Amino acid sequence: MKTPMTLRGADALREELRHRKSELRPKIIAAIDEARSHGDLRENAEYHAAKERQRFVEARISMLRTRVSQIQLMNLDRIPTDKAGFGSRLTIRENGKEFVLELVMPEDADPDRGLISVASPIGRALVGKEAGDEVVAPTPAGGRELEILKLVTIHDLGDE
Repeated sequence: MKTPMTLRGADALREELRHRKSELRPKIIAAIDEARSHGDLRENAEYHAAKERQRFVEARISMLRTRVSQIQLMNLDRIPTDKAGFGSRLTIRENGKEFVLELVMPEDADPDRGLISVASPIGRALVGKEAGDEVVAPTPAGGRELEILKLVTIHDLGDE
């Protein structure tokens, strides 16, 4: 399951990185060594499976390192404290229905879970807005009229 890239998600990424580096990586190396001891590597299914697992784990470690470094470079002072921006959670009303959206990085977007990219048309329409604002978000199916009922910024989320 993907973790939204907010401050809450940063700790989860750091923990996953630690787990993969200190626990999974050594286990896979041991499995490769064990499989290697069985002889001919050309027809050694255990060896090839362990090498494949190693490639996946190393790719994920690389991606996690990049993401963690990006988080560390993020300047929270540039994110407004009173307007919607990255990490904000908004309660929205559309056509009489209320729902909650969270503004996240594009790679963490999952509209079915209410995680909306700040770079998407809806995300761009919401960024910089306040509780009480009404916005029309352009979409391929036409404009969506949204009313912001409640805004909790990334600065406030630690208080929840």
